[in-house]
Amino acid sequence: MPHQLLSSTPVRTRNTLILPIIARSIETDWSLGLAGSFTFRFDRADTVTRTSNNQALVLYSLRRQFIAAVNGTTYLPGERYILNHQLSFSYFPDKFWGLGKDSPEQNEEAYTFRQYYLYLHLQRRLQDRFFAGLIYEFQRVLDVDYQPGGLLDQLDVPGRDPYQVSGTGLSLTYDSRNNAFAPDRGGFLQIYVSHFTPLVGSDFRYTNYVVDFRRFIRVYRQQILAIQAYGFFNSGEVPLRSLASLGGSNSMRGFYDGRYRSKNQVVAQVEYRVPLFWRIGAVGFMGVGNVGNYVRELNLRQLKYSYGGGIRVALNRRERINLRIDYGWGRGQGTSNGLYFQLGEAF
Repeated sequence: MPHQLLSSTPVRTRNTLILPIIARSIETDWSLGLAGSFTFRFDRADTVTRTSNNQALVLYSLRRQFIAAVNGTTYLPGERYILNHQLSFSYFPDKFWGLGKDSPEQNEEAYTFRQYYLYLHLQRRLQDRFFAGLIYEFQRVLDVDYQPGGLLDQLDVPGRDPYQVSGTGLSLTYDSRNNAFAPDRGGFLQIYVSHFTPLVGSDFRYTNYVVDFRRFIRVYRQQILAIQAYGFFNSGEVPLRSLASLGGSNSMRGFYDGRYRSKNQVVAQVEYRVPLFWRIGAVGFMGVGNVGNYVRELNLRQLKYSYGGGIRVALNRRERINLRIDYGWGRGQGTSNGLYFQLGEAF
């Protein structure tokens, strides 16, 4: 169990934050919308159980992308059970460069999809800080609009026509982080395996393996070194929207999310977080990663790396909910860069 000091100061059991939001990422350009965060505890006297959180987001971008999502983590009393959930709908004009670590920049091809997504992950505490879990994941992809005879056809990519996947999985987790949003100490290691099969309504049969390690170290006063190592692996016939996707606002910032796609991916990233004054903080980050159709291809050949920095604005200092403003540069087949306005830390 995460350790927190007992205090005579009353703990607020509920806190709601709703605000109009202007967001930006490489994938969406500027977006306008509404974001909400609801944090709560079941028991005011329970100072051991971390604060539960639910977040809702509705965004419409200058690229005519629409995203509506609800996600969160609920810590039941004593953290005997933890429930992670995500439900989303998106209409998304996107880009595809091909498969593998050496897809050329000039291959860029536009396509559009409509997607419904559901993720449920229930964990039960086995002993102090250790949890076992059950996972269910469902994704339905509709109205895929792409260029006939283009890259998706030439590479015979599964999932370029409407489809759905449905799968169940098991997880094992060690979690000693002291905060759900921006930990300043503790660690996290989660391993899970999900199998997608027609037996539970999937159009494709494949297995997904994920390893996610994070460590948060207080280096000096309130300065934090955050570390993440992430592996995402697949076997079987994997459709387009379930492939490993390098880049995005939370990993390898500076790369378009999906600039490199393949069955497998590994990423390592570090971030140094420094409070400055009032509600303002600063960070510097860097990451390295690669993709490959086979695990043996996850090597130093054509390694991708990214780096950058950003500003943090504390919207809720008690729960450490931050507005994140980052600028990242990516180096791979050519270069890329981008500005991000997001709610919450990258990891």
